[in-house]
Amino acid sequence: MESKNKLKDIPLDLIDPNPDNPRMYFRQEELDDLLISIKKFGIQVPISVYSNGDRYILIDGERRWRTSKKLNLKTIPAIVQGKPSELDNLLMMFNIHSLREQWDLFTIANKISKVIDLLAKDMGKTPLENDISLATGLNKTTIRRCKLLIELPDKYKDQIKKELEVPKSKQKISEDFFIEMESSLKTVSRNYPAIIKNVDEVRDNLIDKYRNGTIKNLVDFRQIGKLATAHKNVNFSREDSERALSRIFFDKKTGIAEIYNQTVGELYTEKRFIGAVDLLIGQIETLTPDEKNDPEIKEALSRLVSLINNTIDGL
Repeated sequence: MESKNKLKDIPLDLIDPNPDNPRMYFRQEELDDLLISIKKFGIQVPISVYSNGDRYILIDGERRWRTSKKLNLKTIPAIVQGKPSELDNLLMMFNIHSLREQWDLFTIANKISKVIDLLAKDMGKTPLENDISLATGLNKTTIRRCKLLIELPDKYKDQIKKELEVPKSKQKISEDFFIEMESSLKTVSRNYPAIIKNVDEVRDNLIDKYRNGTIKNLVDFRQIGKLATAHKNVNFSREDSERALSRIFFDKKTGIAEIYNQTVGELYTEKRFIGAVDLLIGQIETLTPDEKNDPEIKEALSRLVSLINNTIDGL
């Protein structure tokens, strides 16, 4: 067996792609850009491989390997490592990419279940989010977002796969779309478990409305969550919230922002304003004597008093 971390030039035809590589899609425009760079400057960063008998398996650098083959190069510089365990093989790839370019989330989600299973065997217990984060280099938010994609039915995963084949700028019903939609639907299900009887029907309606522009922005989905929790946050009745959510889910001509603004938009704006005022009052009350005498703070407070008086006089 070859020693670990040995740098050498390896014939391209002795290298095989890694069957456990989470990365699923290599967009042509990215490969074309890399081809131009390699053609002009050569391979600037060696690929990483492990020895497997008389051949080598990629750990990192599949795009460089693919592009070099297209350029008909004979060899490629590579760092050769010993053969890792199945778990180490996956974790090496996760950690390498977490330090550089980020994979598509669906790419991560596609392998994270396997990582969790292998970690469970290695640890002898179900890994917590913190364990997964430490092992993979992924932050907890990314792990949670991946879990939303993992739980999707296959027909929606197929839609994501189709989108990932095109440049990001041209993706419409993207993985980000599904993450925003699923997060909002989970909030609704927690607060109104009876309102969504057929979740796929609701998903399909929302997808159609986003495609035709009735829903104009991905972040509009966060307003669904605010509607679902309005009875707790801004004293909006549960009955009115349920009616508003039903219109969003089943009225095919009504957008999210339209319903949100007609119902709870002003209530949330008022809450944010009052919260900001309370925060400012708290900051003013904790000013020290020296701070109160600071010329810049005194000037700011004078402007604030003037603005408040003018506002009150105009009411």
